[in-house]
Amino acid sequence: MQTGLYIVGTPIGNLSDFSPRAIEVLKNVDLIAAEDTRVFGKLATHFDIKTKRVACHEHNEREVVPQLIEKIQSGQSVACVSDAGMPGVSDPGFRLVRAARAAGVSVFVVPGPVAAISALVLSGFPTDRFTFCGFFDEKKLRDDNKISHTLIYYESPNRIMNTIAIMARVMPERQIAIVREITKIHEETIIGYPAELMSITPPRGEIVIVVAPRPEHKMSDEEISDIVNDIAATSMKSAAADLALRAGISKKEAYKRLLNKDDKND
Repeated sequence: MQTGLYIVGTPIGNLSDFSPRAIEVLKNVDLIAAEDTRVFGKLATHFDIKTKRVACHEHNEREVVPQLIEKIQSGQSVACVSDAGMPGVSDPGFRLVRAARAAGVSVFVVPGPVAAISALVLSGFPTDRFTFCGFFDEKKLRDDNKISHTLIYYESPNRIMNTIAIMARVMPERQIAIVREITKIHEETIIGYPAELMSITPPRGEIVIVVAPRPEHKMSDEEISDIVNDIAATSMKSAAADLALRAGISKKEAYKRLLNKDDKND
């Protein structure tokens, strides 16, 4: 193996996605820096990878990264792997690569599956421009919503239903795709407006949320008024949600529109 740092992508579910090159590299480097040595141990056992390994994760990177760079500078080859997918993409690895670049040592990539890109393709939403936002953060959503093109988030199954409800309030006019268990037996993609997905069975497993671009067409006051008249016969709460969803406005604005309609009728 050539001296340097090897960033190696690992399967995100289906073990058949592990490339022959990745297996060869991991078998022949001097050391493997794994996010979790126990998790990687299962993969190593399956593919008969017996290379020495050390843990390198967000809690010990400050101590371990300099040691790994020293080993590379002394002539060793080191591979970096995360629990699944590409290291550095919402996983440990970024600081190690940055340190390697700063030290002037060679860095190589052995590509593998990436959940964010796989989910983007599965969603059917535009791929010409997109922003990967990492793990979902409610505090940043309103700013994220100002981005007009496709958005991608990682989310946990414990929070997904609450996240969908938040999206229904902040970005009701944008379709979302809930993509789960990519490459696994129960792989599933659920697409709809956030308000429509609030009643789905809570998804389980590894989840990626893809958000469609903002609608190009901004409804006129007359078009919104037509929707108001169409749904006014329903309850105020459901009417406001329906209006917000169909008109691409906030629920607060929808309530205001409906109240104004009632005032005029009185």
